[in-house]
Formats: sequence, structure tokens, C-alpha cells
Amino acid sequence: MNDIRRTILWVIFAFSLVLLWDKWQIHNGKPATFFPSASTAPAPAAAKPSDVPAVAAPTATASDVPGGAAAPAADAIAREKITVSTDVLRLTFDGQGGGIEHAELLKYMDSVDKSKPFVLFDDSANRVYLAQTGLIGGNFPTHKTTMQLMPGARELADGANELQVRFESPAMDGVKLVKTYTLKRGAYDIAVKHEVVNTGTAAVSPQLYLQLLRDGNAPEGEKSAMYSTFTGPAVYSHEKKFQKVEFKDIEKGKTEFVKSTPDGYVAMVQHYFASAWLLGDGVQRDNFARKVGDNLYAAGTITTLGTLQPGETKAVDARLFAGPQLEKMLESIYPGLELVKDYGMFTILAKPMYWLLDQIHSVLGNWGWAIIGLVLILKILFYWFNAKAYSSMAKMKAINPKIQEMRERLKDKPQQMQQEMMRIYREEKVNPMGGCLPIMIQIPVFMTLYWVLLSSVEMRQAPWIGWITDLSAKDPWFILPLLMMLSSLLQTALNPVPPDPMQAKMMWFMPLIFSVMFFMFPAGLVLYWLTNNILSIAQQWVINTRMGVPPQFNLPNFKSAPAADAGKKK
Repeated sequence: MNDIRRTILWVIFAFSLVLLWDKWQIHNGKPATFFPSASTAPAPAAAKPSDVPAVAAPTATASDVPGGAAAPAADAIAREKITVSTDVLRLTFDGQGGGIEHAELLKYMDSVDKSKPFVLFDDSANRVYLAQTGLIGGNFPTHKTTMQLMPGARELADGANELQVRFESPAMDGVKLVKTYTLKRGAYDIAVKHEVVNTGTAAVSPQLYLQLLRDGNAPEGEKSAMYSTFTGPAVYSHEKKFQKVEFKDIEKGKTEFVKSTPDGYVAMVQHYFASAWLLGDGVQRDNFARKVGDNLYAAGTITTLGTLQPGETKAVDARLFAGPQLEKMLESIYPGLELVKDYGMFTILAKPMYWLLDQIHSVLGNWGWAIIGLVLILKILFYWFNAKAYSSMAKMKAINPKIQEMRERLKDKPQQMQQEMMRIYREEKVNPMGGCLPIMIQIPVFMTLYWVLLSSVEMRQAPWIGWITDLSAKDPWFILPLLMMLSSLLQTALNPVPPDPMQAKMMWFMPLIFSVMFFMFPAGLVLYWLTNNILSIAQQWVINTRMGVPPQFNLPNFKSAPAADAGKKK
């Protein structure tokens, strides 16, 4: 009876893992791996920016929101596009609205074509991702208004630390908007100054909006059936901290984030990279996230300028970040911006662990060796826990022949068998759970390390040795996953054989299933797990030898279970 209960529990456990994995995939916008839905609707085609209405302020009416109609006659000038370069960014500005329609990160290569820089902002047939600003509250300049580009440098000169790009709109209902972008050497955050000029004869009360427009597709080259990372808007405030906003929640109108706040930022997050609009603390703003077209979403913030009298000018300073998720850099730009590098529930542990990994890298100069060094340090820190676990396993292995003999002798008397087993454990001073508890304590730490490696842009296209030229991509020859599988099986062979035949089977099947998943995982993650396995095997071997339990390989015997079952039936 006990064996049947254990078998049922193992089946429930394995099935629960499968269901949890599928739910995790669905939660992150991925198709289920094991139980996909019967039909999957294709993603709708992304709308063009010209079809996107501007944002609406909470107090604005429908007539205040520009639609997709033709631009007014005053904006009939041909749209001008200009490319501006620094040492880290190459940006293309659109004369219609003075927004950024293309951004290349020159220090990072494309995921698919590694000869080209990585593109963050884009406006093409396949992708829409733009940074836009404008005024609402009247027939004022928006991101659809054709603006005049002012003369100036288009490339950061040698020895220069910054360059400026300036756009001026025509006066509309007596209001002119002047945008000045200031790009600095080595910086991914761009200062954006908005000067609103009342050129009319009546007072006006415009509102400034800053928005990020993006399609709902996952980044190219980042799709994986085996793991998921978040793509979508995020809102940060000192009150509620970091709040992710799922595209599917925007579709349903069930978003939950701080709508009105005097601080924080609105961001658009994807694996390794992010963009964000930041206003100064103390500037009251209203945050929004909404659907603006087929598979097209806008997230941003609106701030009120107050009343401008005729001839008066008001300026609003903002910053636009568009770059990689480098923690130290993000922290220096704005406290809390580093949270776009999303560790989820492991954030508290992940930040110090990333710091330690970064310190090791500063010494070794290679992220692959830094991963190995970090795992080694963690194994040293947890040596006592592991020693307790492996000592318990060694004791279990030593008494295993006695347990097997007793089970065979009392196989028809399950209650007496259970009592006899507990007696043996008491006499031998063995805790059957002693090998599990110390290892369970370490699981959160190693899960945290998993997310640190998965989320760190430093791993992206970082080489280790030989054939491993990108720690964020799968091993092209599957050598590391194979070694990891062998090490997992070796660990299982060194462990004591569970008394229950079904448990013994599961002890071999679970490492196999787990290892197969890692064939599609990034090489850096596999390297970390392989290193952990090798160090665990070495420690287990040493402890067994010290305790007088010679290393013994317990190979699987899958034929034993049917025989045992047959005996029970008799």
C-alpha cells in the first residue's frame, strides 16, 4: 500500500512539474510546451505609425486626439529624416513630430546577423518601436506635426563630449513646440528639452505627452520554447516600485499600475535592452498604457504645463533612455531604473549575486570563467550544508543492503515493514530526509543565479573558450548539455538507491528529462549547472571516502519493479 501511495505521489509530482512549466510558458506569452491549445490565433499585422492616434490626456476630448487623417496644410512640407551618431548610438530622427524612428546600439551586434549593430527603435514592415512626444489639450503640435530641423552637427566630433539636435514646429493655435535633444559621449540616456511657446494672443493650457510605441512581438532571435523573458511596458514609482504591464492585460483593459505620481518612469522592456521616458522628480504626471492599433501598444506619461500667457515660454526637461540593461549604468541614470533588468521574485538575492559575478569578472576578464568562479565560491559557502547532505546519503548507502533485505523479507507485511524501517533508521542514527533538507536550502540561491545569468546582457555574445563564442546562445555542438547530462546521471549513480522501485526509476528519469531541456538553454546557464554538478560529485566522492563508504555506482535496474509488483499481486 505504501508503495502504491509513493507511486501515485511521484506521478502527481511529475505531472505537476509539467503543468507548472506550461503555465509558466503561457504566463510569459509563450505557447504551452506539453499541452498546447487546440488553436492559436496568428498575430495581427502591426499598424504603421501614421495610423496611430496620439495619446489622450485624462481631461482631453476626442477632438483633441489626432487621428490617422492627412496632416493639415501647414504641415505639407516634405518630411525630413536625419541620422545622428555618437560613439554608442546611431539615431534616425523623423521630421514628422521630431521623434526617433530608428536606433542602433553600436557596441552590440544583432542577434541574427552579427555583422550589423543591434537595432532597438525601428519603423519597418516587420517592426514598430518608436519614441514620440507632443502636445495635447488643443490643436497643438503633436508627433504627427511636420517640424523643421535646425542646422547643427550630425556626428560627435573627436574631442567633443556632446551634440544637439533641434526641431521647431510651426505655430498651431498660437502654440509652438521646440524640441532639443542632447546626446553625450558614451551615454545611452538623451536629454530632451521641450520648450512650449505661446505665440498667440490668448492664454493656453497645453499638456505634454511622452510615449513609447511598440508592437507586441517578441524580439527577433530571442524566442525560445524552453525559457521566457518579459517583453512589454513597465511603470516605476517610489510608491509602488516596479510594475510590469502585460500586453494581454492592455488588450483586456485590466492593467494595474500607478496612474498618477510625482516621480518614476515609464519603460518598454525586452530581453537585455530597454527604453524609458524619465521626468524630474516632483513633476506631477499621469501614466498610461493602451492599445492604439492592431498588435500596437503605447505606454507613456502626460504632464500639465499650466497656463501660458501670450508671449510666455515654458520648458520641460525629460530624458530618454535607449540602451542595454547594465545595472551600474542604470542605477547612475535614475535610482530604480536598474529594475528593468527583471529578476522577478529573486531580486533581493540577485543584486548581490550579480555584484559578486561582476567582481569576479573584473579579475578574470572572461564571463565564462567568472561563472565557474562564482559557482566555486557558492559551493565553498555552502560546504557545510552539502557535507551534511552527502554524509546523510553515505549513511543511507551503508545501510541500504539491510533495508533491501528487510523489504524483501517483509514485502507482504507493509505495516511491519514500515515499523522495521523506522527502527533501523533510529538504531543507525540516520535521517532519511537528511540528504534533502540541506540541498533544499540552496535551491533559491541557485535559482537566483539562473536568473542572473539569463538576464545579464554581459553574457550576450560573450565568448568563453573554443566553440563557445556566445554564452547567451545554445551550445552549437551540444557538448556542454551532453556533459551536463552525463554528470547528472553520474550523480544519480553515486546516490543511494531508494527502497521503492518506482522511486528508483524516477531517480533516473528526472535527470534525463531535466537534462534534455538544457539542450536549448543558453551555454552560460548550462556551464553554470555543469560546474555545479562536477563540484557536487567531487565533494560527494570525498565525503563518502572519508566516511569509509567506497564510491559505488548504482546502475538502474528497471526490471526489478515488475517483479516486485508481481510478488504483491500474489
